Amino acid sequence: MLMLGVFWFSSLEQNQSIYTNLLSTSPAYAQRVLSTDVWQQVYKQLPDLPKENQYISKQTGKVAESNTLVSRIIQYHVYVKGRAPNYRLDWKLTLADYLDANEVMYESSYPGNDTLRKNPFASDRAAIRRLTRQQRNALVQALVNAFSQN
Repeated sequence: MLMLGVFWFSSLEQNQSIYTNLLSTSPAYAQRVLSTDVWQQVYKQLPDLPKENQYISKQTGKVAESNTLVSRIIQYHVYVKGRAPNYRLDWKLTLADYLDANEVMYESSYPGNDTLRKNPFASDRAAIRRLTRQQRNALVQALVNAFSQN
């Protein structure tokens, strides 16, 4: 009986250490994503991709030119959905969200909702719908490429 208790306690410690490791690596990974301008690399690979960066910042009252379609897709993918940024399938799932073919997207939690005067949710989804399948595949590959380089 005592042996079982020790085993259980040991098991609990291992699980706790696994959770601690997972939690401690997440912020470092998030900082790495934040510190790079991955969206700029994507636009270099796909210069014809719509920027959708005409929105006004709530804070400054000026056009937030660096708040682009791709930057918001990245924020949605990594921070709202918690998906890995270096896998094609995960990016395809994200684009499927934009196309109403996968998970439900919520306007209230969409990137830019709290920082821009007008929420870009509807127009971003429309911009993704206007892309051809080939353009969406190129976007997925450009995102994977950009995150693989970092």
